Amino acid sequence: MTFQPPFQPPTACADPHQALAHVQRIYAQGVQYLRDALQRYIDSPLPANAPLQRVRACYPFVRLTTATGHPTPSGLAYGFVARGGRYETTLTRPHLFGHYNLEQFRLLMANHSAALQVGSSHTPIPLPFSFAEDTSFEQGLSPEHRRRLPEVFDLPDLTAMDDRIANGTCEPPPGAPEPLALFTAPRVDYSLHRLRHYTGTSPEHFQNFVLFTNYQFYIDEFIALGEREMQDPGSDYTAFVQPGNVLTRRVGLPPQAGDTLGTPPPRLPQMPAYHLRREDCSGITFVNIGVGPSNAKTITDHIAVLRPHAWIMVGHCAGLRNSQQLGDYVLAHAYVRGDHVLDEDLPLWIPLPALAEVQIALQDAVAEVTGLRGADLKRVLRTGTVATTDNRNWELLGAGAPARRFSQSRAVALDMESATIAANGFRFRVPYGTLLCVSDKPLHGEIKLPGMANQFYRERVSQHLQIGLRAIDRLRQSGPGQLHSRKLRSFAEVAFQ
Repeated sequence: MTFQPPFQPPTACADPHQALAHVQRIYAQGVQYLRDALQRYIDSPLPANAPLQRVRACYPFVRLTTATGHPTPSGLAYGFVARGGRYETTLTRPHLFGHYNLEQFRLLMANHSAALQVGSSHTPIPLPFSFAEDTSFEQGLSPEHRRRLPEVFDLPDLTAMDDRIANGTCEPPPGAPEPLALFTAPRVDYSLHRLRHYTGTSPEHFQNFVLFTNYQFYIDEFIALGEREMQDPGSDYTAFVQPGNVLTRRVGLPPQAGDTLGTPPPRLPQMPAYHLRREDCSGITFVNIGVGPSNAKTITDHIAVLRPHAWIMVGHCAGLRNSQQLGDYVLAHAYVRGDHVLDEDLPLWIPLPALAEVQIALQDAVAEVTGLRGADLKRVLRTGTVATTDNRNWELLGAGAPARRFSQSRAVALDMESATIAANGFRFRVPYGTLLCVSDKPLHGEIKLPGMANQFYRERVSQHLQIGLRAIDRLRQSGPGQLHSRKLRSFAEVAFQ
């Protein structure tokens, strides 16, 4: 026998606020049930040779049933289903995703003139996911309680948190519902917990616009910017958050309920994140992903569940053309994917289109910050193909092989992260872009050496970061409806943005 909270049968909700409130009630009830059951488990002696009673709580789910697809073209690329049928998804952390869920519910109801059904699913909430990312519930367990934990509680099940929906390989069996969202609740919870581990900050601090870099110099500049913004009473940003959830509110703003000052970590996490927050979550998150495509895939796998409006890579690259100068910019409009970390999820025959909204924002930002126009702008900004490699010492391959490949691909720059970030943006329907800065030209004898590199970083990092921030300002003004366009969505697409 399995003990669980009262099952909530599907209930029709004709109002998006009512649907969200019902989701929140079911989720809160289930999480509290698991936490209370764990405390009883810890406090009770274990019978030596007797079976233990299982305890389970399940995620809430939302269902749309419609006889037809969306009858007329929509101004948005999401918020509707293309054909009649039954569509469902499980939901988690409804307080974190409240505004997002509310908007998806509103669009579905408006586009299909149909009520949504909300109830208890049959997908268990794994015990670790019922606690916050910074809570170690195992500390109170004896070795025997720890050993027998799976007899009582559901633990994370990898078969329930894959990426088949996002990869376009999900084929529901006959009679099963079609997916409403790219990610199931267990998959979302998995990533929320990994985000805290990798970045040192909680998911609620992440903003809808994300910058990635491969150098700490950019982060140092961003920290100085964040501190200046917090001293400006007129700033559009309300808080600055650093690893360890160290939160600084803008001068003059009172503390808010739930604020914690955080604690600086004894050492930085693998990919530290910094957040300039705005009230509507349209601020900027900046993550130092370090070097390499593996890190780039890892962090974008997890940030994607937060459904950001755009992410952009700003970092350094090797210039491959003799006409380039150190400090020139490269705006990627195509990618050579030599990173290999996404080959199984996104085959190499799938092209990665340049997204006009992001490209224009980046190009206009370069012009605005540098003050250059026309031919002068073209001398410092090259648009072209960026090659991404998983071999940091590609220069040592010899025999002219790298140069030949780069020439055949027409690549103008080389790095180790950009194609990975763009490919995962394409895979997860997150608008993406890349603006790199040439820091060396190995094919032309200009190898990055400490003295030269340090001078270059001092001169270019500040300007490059300002360009990235200005581009985000432009994207923010265009709105999510423009950014989440049909270019990233297939003809058999989920309804949620």
